[in-house]
Amino acid sequence: MAKLASNEITAAQRAVCERYEVQPVASPAGLKVGIAQNVRDAIMPINGLRHRPVGDTTGWYIWAGGEPSDSSDFFVPVHVEHLGQWCADVLPYLALPPGSRFQIAPDHEDVWMDGSLLEPG
Repeated sequence: MAKLASNEITAAQRAVCERYEVQPVASPAGLKVGIAQNVRDAIMPINGLRHRPVGDTTGWYIWAGGEPSDSSDFFVPVHVEHLGQWCADVLPYLALPPGSRFQIAPDHEDVWMDGSLLEPG
């Protein structure tokens, strides 16, 4: 897999943003996502939600199955450049803007905006 430039948006990411009529917002390779260990267990569906980026994070949280756990160690930080080793299927969705959510599974794709993700606190 080719390494992405820090702010590069791939053709697949642009296609997802165009399909849902949103402006892409890069998830730079050197920034982090919060991802659940269960994503590596082939559990479906895969879910993602994006808060506003803060510090060295993209704002993305990604997990598998139903609702995420409230446990403080449920999400672990992973740099975007290593995310393909965890779950390459999520890579096309990473340019969706803050406030976005997605759910994917074989033969299933759902993307929507959740304004509550943009609220402070």
